[in-house]
Amino acid sequence: MATQLTAADARQSLNSHGAAMGAELNAKYGPRIGWKELQRVLADRACVRYPCQVVFDAAGLQPDEVAHPTAKGEQPEDGFTMYVQPLFMTDLARVPLLVLYQLVLINYGEFASPDDAETFGAAAAGLTRDEYYAELCDLADQLTGCTSAG
Repeated sequence: MATQLTAADARQSLNSHGAAMGAELNAKYGPRIGWKELQRVLADRACVRYPCQVVFDAAGLQPDEVAHPTAKGEQPEDGFTMYVQPLFMTDLARVPLLVLYQLVLINYGEFASPDDAETFGAAAAGLTRDEYYAELCDLADQLTGCTSAG
């Protein structure tokens, strides 16, 4: 008798796969993923399923959003633009933390959750989930008040 997978099973499987892929990415490009390493990661189809280009432009972001990928065409194979808040152009060493979090949307699509993003990003960055989350919060906190100045 075959057992049927539940949605919870699928979610756990995705999270586990993200953790394993993040760890593989870190083993290949780490131990610290900086800007230079990020460029190599983005070009590696074993790490990032579809082409992805980082652009420092808030036009593709919601208010208070630090980074987000947008499809360049109808098919994922057309690639993605990873919009990153321009504020972070002066902190390229930490930009990979933002991009790694968003890569689950490129690799797994809309099925990826924030939990999956934290799991993958932490493993890829070589940090614990708590350390990674604290880094993301620190980066996001830098946006406070940036867009309200007029």
